[in-house]
Formats: sequence, structure tokens, C-alpha cells
Amino acid sequence: MQAKANVALLGPPGVGKTHIAVALAVAACRAGFTVYFTSLDDMVRHLTAADAIGRLARKLHTYLRPNVLVIDEVGYQPLERTQANLVFQVISKRYEKGSTLLTSNKSFGEWGQVFGDEVLASAILDRLLHHCDVVAINGPSYRLKNRLTAIDGQADVA
Repeated sequence: MQAKANVALLGPPGVGKTHIAVALAVAACRAGFTVYFTSLDDMVRHLTAADAIGRLARKLHTYLRPNVLVIDEVGYQPLERTQANLVFQVISKRYEKGSTLLTSNKSFGEWGQVFGDEVLASAILDRLLHHCDVVAINGPSYRLKNRLTAIDGQADVA
């Protein structure tokens, strides 16, 4: 079996991680791959709801089926242990079967806090990073930079 490549885009808010993830997802679509884009919060909410009504296996298929799964905003909200276990199931079942692209504002060393368990975070990272290109993006927030430019421009005019 040929290993599938993963991509992790890491950096502070506003540096363009989601923008790059969307561009890569569009490129994958144009190349004929199936793609599913979700935030981690939405994925966990949908999996939790499905689990509550006995439809977890069916909902997991939503995230296992596409060639490329894009998980945006990993780390913005800490997860409870049961939610982190659902994420582990997705990553574990996709391991070497499909590509995963994720964005995160947290370094991998902080993922224990995000997933509420160092061992679980290590297990997720072990599978994710085995075939992964990690891109660290640093710099000022584009949103904040644009806002400050607008404010500075108005201050110069006044």
C-alpha cells in the first residue's frame, strides 16, 4: 500500500493557514481527488451527535471516504476526552489510507492541552506525522495588519 501524504500548516491566527488549506483543497479537487473541508469543532460536534443516536460508524464514513480531509482550526478550543477519542478514531482510520491536511495555531508540543491527554495527543501525532509535511507560517496577522493600515491611514488624513 502506498503511503498517503499529510500536511500540517502551523502558525498564529491571521497568517493565512486556512487560505492556503482552501487553495490546496481546490487544487486537489481540480486534480480529480475527493475533498472534505471541516473545522475541528464542527467535525467533533457532528461525530458527538451521531454517537449519541447510535450512528457514529455512519458519520465516521463522512470523514474517512474522501481522498483528502481538511481539518481547520485545530487547537482553538480544547476538547473533552470523549471528543479527543473521536478525533483519534478519524486520524487512526485514515492512517495510510487518505491524506489529511490540517491547520493549527498550536505547536505540536501544546496538543496535549488541546486533546486533554498527552498520550492521546502523542498517538494522534504519531499517525499524522509519519507521512507529513509540516509548514510553519510566522508573521503578523493579515487581518490585523490591514486593520492597522486602515486606522493609520485615517489618522494621517485627520
